[in-house]
Amino acid sequence: MKIIISPAKKMNCRTDFMPCSGTPVLLARTQELLERVRQLTYNEAKAVWKCNDKIAELNYRRFQEMDLAQGMTPGMTPALLAYEGIQYQYMSPQVFEAREWEYVQEHLRILSGFYGILKPLDKVTPYRLEMQARLKIGDKKQLYDFWGSQIYDELAKEESCVINLASKEYSLCIENYLSPEIRYITCIFGEDSNGKILQKGTQAKMARGEMVRFLAETGAGEPEKMKEFRRLGYTYREDLSSGEKYVFLKGDRKKNVEDW
Repeated sequence: MKIIISPAKKMNCRTDFMPCSGTPVLLARTQELLERVRQLTYNEAKAVWKCNDKIAELNYRRFQEMDLAQGMTPGMTPALLAYEGIQYQYMSPQVFEAREWEYVQEHLRILSGFYGILKPLDKVTPYRLEMQARLKIGDKKQLYDFWGSQIYDELAKEESCVINLASKEYSLCIENYLSPEIRYITCIFGEDSNGKILQKGTQAKMARGEMVRFLAETGAGEPEKMKEFRRLGYTYREDLSSGEKYVFLKGDRKKNVEDW
């Protein structure tokens, strides 16, 4: 069983917390992206990143200073500690115990526009490159085309079940190539809003982080363990779920879920 999550835009360097213990498996492709980004002018890079000058200047400098081949870039950090988004705050990997680190290293994978796919302890350096970025690389017009099936191929090696806790932007890298042999389960974290069931971005990110923590703490080996999740006010709804979608709602009022 593998669990997939999205990265976060904001990143940090945590070189004094715990050592890295791996190298991203698709690093050769990452090197190609690094060289391509370095070819961009500042204004071209800013247009790709769609950010303000402060963020653009920081990341433009980061890409110019990276040394991925030698692994000597200052600030190499274990991937799971490098991202600072809401999902990661609620996951709180910095307080994981040894057995929880062992669990996520085996079962959790982070999808990335720059690195492709990461194990929690893979060494990474701060970057900005979202999967939806319109970056032309050779005859590829965007990162989805650049990565193709490579991310899925790595994820699916010797696996028969994938738990999707990623955003649509990143889960597309997997869903576009799914084979019938893989059981693929997407978790929906919704709530009642004026009589309709909605999945709200911030709350969903919080719940995804909590779900990873729950699975790590319980050492879950099968997806059915997720049905016991009772955090942040969510409960599993068997009547609204299917083999491909597990629905968790806040509150206990039974309502119909529209097409997700």
